[in-house]
Amino acid sequence: MIEARQLTKRYGEKTAVDRLDFTVRPGTVTGFLGPNGAGKSTTMRMIVGLDAPTSGSVTVGGRRYAEHRAPLQEVGALLEARSVHPGRSAYQHLKALALTHGIPLRRVDEVIELAGLGSVAKKRAGAFSLGMGQRLGIAAALLGDPATVMLDEPVNGLDPEGVLWIRTLLTSLAAQGRTVFVSSHLMTEMALVADHLIIVGRGRLLADTTVRDLVAEAGGDTVRVVTADPARLREVLLGPGVGVTGQVGAEELQVTGLSAREIGLRAAEHGIALFELTPHTVSLEQAFMDLTRDAVEYHGSTNGAGTAETVGSAA
Repeated sequence: MIEARQLTKRYGEKTAVDRLDFTVRPGTVTGFLGPNGAGKSTTMRMIVGLDAPTSGSVTVGGRRYAEHRAPLQEVGALLEARSVHPGRSAYQHLKALALTHGIPLRRVDEVIELAGLGSVAKKRAGAFSLGMGQRLGIAAALLGDPATVMLDEPVNGLDPEGVLWIRTLLTSLAAQGRTVFVSSHLMTEMALVADHLIIVGRGRLLADTTVRDLVAEAGGDTVRVVTADPARLREVLLGPGVGVTGQVGAEELQVTGLSAREIGLRAAEHGIALFELTPHTVSLEQAFMDLTRDAVEYHGSTNGAGTAETVGSAA
């Protein structure tokens, strides 16, 4: 379990992390989301003791990272996949980690097989592709068979087979009762693997919720209905958990809490003709963009020549 309490990090006048409070629980995949510059990497660095908090605290398994006698066996982290001596082979890199952390050498072979590195284990890591570097970083994170696994952008550089592999790996680690904390900019992947979400913006906590609840708050599943008798259809559909909105006098209604099939059946039962019945589901990406719109550090724009350029947002 990872627990942050009023966690704060300042660099001079810049507050990178601002009084964060959250808990990452075992047995679930928790996604850590936020725009660029939101404070995700700084938070992860403080979790494993690479940066010291200005104030507040963060613990793993009830202790600060530095207090664990065998930290690699408590917390496995991937923060920078390229932090490997380029002249060492994948096997030599993992062997060195195992020897310096009291981990049996048989575990090196296990994680090499787990990460799909068998065919390149004796090759120099400096010649690895980005995807193979990611696999090596993940293998190193899992070397100590840790109860807590923390990965920063683990699918970077992975091919489709690799993306499927990491997706399966994350869910299996959580199913084993481990704490799994993953940052990513790929909302489609988070929607597939995350049970819970911690979302930050400008260093502050924006949401501590499930994917389902976040999507529901952003509009969830909505059905667009067009009918000649909207007032009567509204009366037929309204009930506990059902929302019906639309402009007075207009034929179009927006309905939440009922599927298109349920709406069609109720309308048919009451002899109400429908001209259009269109379901619309809000994606995690849409919900995330709505939530973080005011917390984006940099916005893309298009100048008069149609060339994209990046501009800083107002403080």
